[in-house]
Amino acid sequence: MSSKKLLHPLKVVVLGTGTSLGVPMIACQCDVCKSSDNKDKRLRSSVLIEYCNINIVIDCGPDFRMQMLNANIGHIDAIVMTHSHKDHTGGLDDVRAFNWINRSAVNVYAEKNVIDSLNSQYPYVFGNSKYPGLPQVNLHKIDCSPFKIKGLDITPLRAMHHKLPVLGFRIGSFSYLTDVSFIPEETLNKMEGTSVLIIDALRKTSHISHFSLDEALDIVHQVNPDKAYFTHISHHMGLHKKINNELPQNAKLAYDGQVIIL
Repeated sequence: MSSKKLLHPLKVVVLGTGTSLGVPMIACQCDVCKSSDNKDKRLRSSVLIEYCNINIVIDCGPDFRMQMLNANIGHIDAIVMTHSHKDHTGGLDDVRAFNWINRSAVNVYAEKNVIDSLNSQYPYVFGNSKYPGLPQVNLHKIDCSPFKIKGLDITPLRAMHHKLPVLGFRIGSFSYLTDVSFIPEETLNKMEGTSVLIIDALRKTSHISHFSLDEALDIVHQVNPDKAYFTHISHHMGLHKKINNELPQNAKLAYDGQVIIL
């Protein structure tokens, strides 16, 4: 499948590359958690897509506020959700700042099961009682069909997070999949022609609901992008510098604050 070619450069800002507990993990004394290298400090996984003044955030976990401050983001046009787990949805309350600054509600795109979960997680936002100052959110239901945000084409990528169906997303020649343990053939076909891939790689050893490093490298081999970067990384992976030195030239660990131009 060939995705529609973009007419202008696409900028990807890596907002976070950590697993659900983040790195460093609370109370852990391992070498990674005690590392002084900033590339070993990982907020919860998320990216910002910038295209012609369109700002789209994929997932808004508990570190959303700090990520927006770190990247100096003045507005967002949408948040696109991969799935309902708290490390990917736990920062939704902080859209209040954008409501105030931009004088508008924030558009959130998600599957029905994710929307149902958001209604449960944030009853004060989506209930009938509207207390002053509550987050203003417009929910938009998506499925595996392509959709547009302000004219920008988004292609959902179905994958599995153990037994939970999740979505990745393709924009132009950029594909992003986090929290995945299986990618069906149909999705791999949709990823054909990807030039930059960011994909889940939790640790070196196997895990029930995430790709290991070797499994992620196998997907990189199948998709064959120009560049691949790994995300949703736990402290069990090892030190950023050491692991990157072991990896092939076209596949590296992503890091918080990394900027990729396509």
